[in-house]
Amino acid sequence: MSYFKKLILIAVATFASANAVYAEYVHITTPTTSMVVDANINDYIKFVYYGNRLDDSELGNLAEAGVSWLPAYPVYGVECQREPAMSVTHPDGNMTLDMKITGIERYTDKDGASIVAINTTDRHYPFDIVVKYRTYPNSEIIETWAEATNRQKGTVLLRQFASASMPVKKGDVWMSQFFGSWANETRLEEAPLPHGMVTIKNKDGARNTHTSHAEIMLSLDGQPREDIGRTIGAALCYTGNYEIKVDTDESGYHHFLAGINPDNSEYNLRKGETFVTPPVAFTYSEEGKGGVSRNFHRWGREHRLAHGDKPRKILLNSWEGVYLDIKEHEMHQMMHDIASMGGELFVMDDGWFGTKYPRTTDSNALGDWTVDTNKLPNGIQGLIDAAKNEGISFGIWIEPEMVNSRSILYEEHPEYIVCAENRNPRFTRGGTQTVLDLGNPKVQDLIVNMVDTLLTNYPEIDYIKWDSNSAITTHGSHYQTADKQSHLFIDYHRGLVSVFERIRAKFPDVTIQDCASGGGRANYGYLPYFDEFWVSDNTDALQRIYMQWGTSHFFPAIAMASHISASPNHQTGRLVPLKYRTDVAMSGRLGMEIQPKDMSDQEKEQSRRAIADYKAVRDVVQFGDLYRLVSPYDHKDIASLMYVTPEKDEAVFFWWKLEAFQNQYVPRVKMAGLDPNRRYRVTELNRIDRRPLSFEGREYTGQFLMSNGLEIPLGHDADNHLHYDYASRVLRLEAL
Repeated sequence: MSYFKKLILIAVATFASANAVYAEYVHITTPTTSMVVDANINDYIKFVYYGNRLDDSELGNLAEAGVSWLPAYPVYGVECQREPAMSVTHPDGNMTLDMKITGIERYTDKDGASIVAINTTDRHYPFDIVVKYRTYPNSEIIETWAEATNRQKGTVLLRQFASASMPVKKGDVWMSQFFGSWANETRLEEAPLPHGMVTIKNKDGARNTHTSHAEIMLSLDGQPREDIGRTIGAALCYTGNYEIKVDTDESGYHHFLAGINPDNSEYNLRKGETFVTPPVAFTYSEEGKGGVSRNFHRWGREHRLAHGDKPRKILLNSWEGVYLDIKEHEMHQMMHDIASMGGELFVMDDGWFGTKYPRTTDSNALGDWTVDTNKLPNGIQGLIDAAKNEGISFGIWIEPEMVNSRSILYEEHPEYIVCAENRNPRFTRGGTQTVLDLGNPKVQDLIVNMVDTLLTNYPEIDYIKWDSNSAITTHGSHYQTADKQSHLFIDYHRGLVSVFERIRAKFPDVTIQDCASGGGRANYGYLPYFDEFWVSDNTDALQRIYMQWGTSHFFPAIAMASHISASPNHQTGRLVPLKYRTDVAMSGRLGMEIQPKDMSDQEKEQSRRAIADYKAVRDVVQFGDLYRLVSPYDHKDIASLMYVTPEKDEAVFFWWKLEAFQNQYVPRVKMAGLDPNRRYRVTELNRIDRRPLSFEGREYTGQFLMSNGLEIPLGHDADNHLHYDYASRVLRLEAL
């Protein structure tokens, strides 16, 4: 027993129903919600309730009120009709599970979280499943997962191994989910749940959020609303391939299941081994999708995101400024420019390494992390010193999980890549890139040593951009034995997490960005090891509104890297004015992705003022409560949101026009989240107009702003060179 566990066998609450059938309820609570399961000894776990918090006195009447009594963690074999969370094959070929509860434990883990563990074992075979629930003080999130242990003499084959299951009563239930592709990630889609099966899955192998997301919301009272309606949010916290299913059958329930994708991943569980599934995080709110989002944001900042309590620096990343054409003098110039505009960090992106195969194209040098002194005569230390002279910090790009065939590493160790025996590797980016086999401990050591060497040799590196630009394209491992080839995807991510844990243990204070061809790794499974993620390689401000809107449903602004880039945009070719680009980027973690020497003096001065404005409200944006006001998906020609401090003493309001028409009408936006009884002074940030807005410096009650809002002009009263069809506003509200 570990030092921090204080185990207590419990009987949570026993109540008699009208039929004299006794139920042993396990009541898991957060400040405002309850989850109840029936955990009678020698019976299976039954799901009873999830919703607003109950008094203990109400538990005894739940059965009469009508509850599901469906399995909380369904298994296959004795019950075959419904989707199972777990199915196995025993060493003797038996494909059934019949689990009974053997005990309940409560303890507090080393992070101060409360754990409830319901222990079950098969009625015939020595095979155990422990279903666990975790809550944190003052958090509205309940995490749940399962741990399966084989005590049989032979190997048990795990065929399905979901983390969690939850029945949801049928009605007018809608699902909000997120889809996309490279440069178009995290688009929102909402629809009523149909009969039959809805499946959301990922099979990329290395990255899991380009095409879909492992988070959904279920709106129980019809079409999703931001401010009202019973809503459940669920997020699978996993770095690898996943599968979410909602099966609507004749039972009168939607059956939600989420976990590791079992496709081509059958797992051989040896005697004495325990298989731990990743947690699913649930929350419930009657304040609609907005309430679910705010619950996840607070939990994310406090419990899942690295350094979630520390403000993020304003940075300039070199990628769209120079791409792979790294030159020392230009790095110095970019540092000077971002420092002069008030930035705090410069990040040198791809292109700085490679000797035998210089990184002049994306076909070369991944795996060979040696400075190219032709590009950087004074090396990394010279850049760190230059950054210090400018009064800013220095960061660097790496892609440790990948290798090019044109590299010394590949020539010396071709067996380190993910590839099957007797098959040729399938290369991706640049025609030479592939994935290193993280299931191999030697590869794990290689990556850890590479990062360790970099950060030990240059301890003043403040920031790492960790990229991952390839999927697993060929199934197979040179390291694994024949009977473990199906473990490839699972062992890859076990190895990856081990690498993250080892690096974070030695370098806990370095800021690390999670990047994967843009937004390929926006998942709470990654975020304990990362400070933020790159939302998308697409920096176009207009399209970013849609992608960041979807991302905000589960992830806080402090984690969303959002950069000002060039116009015309490098991905879409769209011409967007600097103010609009800035106003969009200010709604996340503000940064720049541009070559400043291509900016005019007026644009640099405008950026300097905008960065100063952002610093004044940075804490509100990065730590405030989000209220989405008008969705870009509602086709009202505008989008609007705001952040409000928990104390409701300050807020930042964002408004963007999405379309431009003559004689255009857009709705006035009512604000949200303010204290109705306090008065707020309104100030515009990042202003380009010749004259202030009519309400500049005026004071309004929170009640007025939430009932009526402020009339936002459809254009800007600006000089001709600043007059565009695009319009946007950022307002600061300060309570008096």
